[in-house]
Amino acid sequence: MGSFLDSITVEQLETDPYPVYARLRREAPVAFVPAVNSWLATRWDDVAAIGKDPDLYSAEDPNAPVCVAFGMPAIIHVDGDVHKALRDGIAPHYLPRKVAGYIDALVRPVAEDLVAKIGSNGSTDLMAEYFEPISVLSLARSFGVMDADVPTLRRWFQGLAQGAINFERDPDRAAVCAATRAEIEETLDPILTRLARESDGSPIAHMMHHGMSDGEVRAREFIMPSILVTLLGGMQEPGHGGGSTLIALLDNPDQLDEVRADMERMLPKAIQEGIRWMAPIGTQIRVPTRDTELGGVTVPKGQTIAAVVASASRDEARFADPDRFDIHRDEGGHASFGFGPHFCAGKWFANAQIEVALRVLLENTSEIHLDGSQPPVFRGWEFRAPTSLHVRLA
Repeated sequence: MGSFLDSITVEQLETDPYPVYARLRREAPVAFVPAVNSWLATRWDDVAAIGKDPDLYSAEDPNAPVCVAFGMPAIIHVDGDVHKALRDGIAPHYLPRKVAGYIDALVRPVAEDLVAKIGSNGSTDLMAEYFEPISVLSLARSFGVMDADVPTLRRWFQGLAQGAINFERDPDRAAVCAATRAEIEETLDPILTRLARESDGSPIAHMMHHGMSDGEVRAREFIMPSILVTLLGGMQEPGHGGGSTLIALLDNPDQLDEVRADMERMLPKAIQEGIRWMAPIGTQIRVPTRDTELGGVTVPKGQTIAAVVASASRDEARFADPDRFDIHRDEGGHASFGFGPHFCAGKWFANAQIEVALRVLLENTSEIHLDGSQPPVFRGWEFRAPTSLHVRLA
């Protein structure tokens, strides 16, 4: 078994982690993988157990790539009162009823403008020209960053991601992330200065003012790591989830026809299946607070363990033929938004944004075909998405 674990490489995971996950689930469901300097838990039951027990599996890991790159306290790597304070600052704006009240007005105009521009071309890369622009603009505007344009926001996501996935401590990746972080902090400086004086109701303002005494605000050093985490996750997850879902539908035209025929009922099902089938975010990182038995092995106190939600969402013990995309699944929910107190606070925003983006695209096209000369290629294991989505439209 050691030779298999030693043979796993970061490039292998970046290219296609799912065959690796499948073998790990069969042979070593909880195992230390040297290439990423972390334990990986890959079965549904173990991943759920990790996420649901914050006393045993702490989110506080100063050695996690996100913490090294963004600083502390980062919302996904703190527990208890600090986590509650940060999450209470972000979550209210992204709860289901709140999202339902603004998502169409936020996303539809952007989507309709983009699809109109695409329509005149006949062929396009939907990741670069549709899904990612919608995703980055929607998150930034909902969050309170109003003036950054699409190229800037996409560059921010790509730069932050270099730090967030830097398990191997690559200095080049670290440098790219540090430069991006500095640019973002410079852009946000006047916004934070203004919001410290007067809240505008945005999530950033709420993070600064919520629960504070009159005249007091949280220090920007306290909230900045969580702002960076939110920008990273929120800018990529909906766009990448939407692109992956569309690819799966295009590869299964009978299912696409069902979605077109009954979008109210079938489009939400397709989105959830797409997020299960190709999880945009791959892991939740935790640290055991004591030596613990999991998956038949002992994970030592203080060592990093990645609960691989992407693998859990393809666990054969829960999902029949898990590598198959099937909008009619009835096995229950997926793991892709995580478990426990750290489940993704933006899940309802992401789901709703993907739904509006796909609905607008399908309403304004009679046919969409993959460009066979430029097939989509997926990359990533921490953040997995199609690098491009070349299609021909009618």
